[in-house]
Amino acid sequence: MVKFYESTFAYDYSFPAVTLAYFLRYPNPYSTHVLSTDVISRSIDAAGRLHTLRVHRKSSRLPSAVLKLLPQSVLGNVSGGRSESYILESSTIDVNEGWMRTESKNLDWTGILSVVEKQEYRRHVPVDEGDDFSVGAGTTGVVTTVMFKSRLGDRLRARATRKGEAAVADDGEEPKKGFLASWSTSGIQRSIEAIASRKTENQLGKSKEGMKVVLERLRNGGLVGVLDGMRKDREMAFGREGVWKNT
Repeated sequence: MVKFYESTFAYDYSFPAVTLAYFLRYPNPYSTHVLSTDVISRSIDAAGRLHTLRVHRKSSRLPSAVLKLLPQSVLGNVSGGRSESYILESSTIDVNEGWMRTESKNLDWTGILSVVEKQEYRRHVPVDEGDDFSVGAGTTGVVTTVMFKSRLGDRLRARATRKGEAAVADDGEEPKKGFLASWSTSGIQRSIEAIASRKTENQLGKSKEGMKVVLERLRNGGLVGVLDGMRKDREMAFGREGVWKNT
């Protein structure tokens, strides 16, 4: 089973400002769970498009409802539902055509839930905004699509199918499937995807607010204002000797 979530939003800032804020959005007051960001690669292709690959390290907490659904063998060394996870982010920017496409996906817990988030940012009028970062220079629209797929349910279903086939081979009769067995193969999958959908909707709201904070700092203080805000957020979240790393 695959579940989708989609939303649209428009920032009252120019395309150059929004794309710059995207790469400078961590840390901010709404992303204290992001511990570090590293650039893996960055290149410009023959068409002049910028391609960037980054990895984010985050402190994550599995919802208590999900913890109750998973056996200890799956949870491993998770303590209190909290662990660290990694997000792989790829992006492509075409400044001339005025668009940016990004894709983020989890590298951990893929055996339980795979989450792929895609965003497309588009420049709105005016097309000749240039490098103007002001509010009056136009707006930038973004469409966000998130896909959830619980692979745990697939694994449970495959296991149940194998057991059922073995039982038929031994007894010659189709084994009866109780309520709990039926729920474990499809209900767990749907429950995990539904919980992830609700959590993602909440997280996307925080992500949007975080972008607004960075954009406001950019408007009021330019790049220096953004960097100063990042420093203060880092100290607030991790102390002066914080663990945050942005390379």
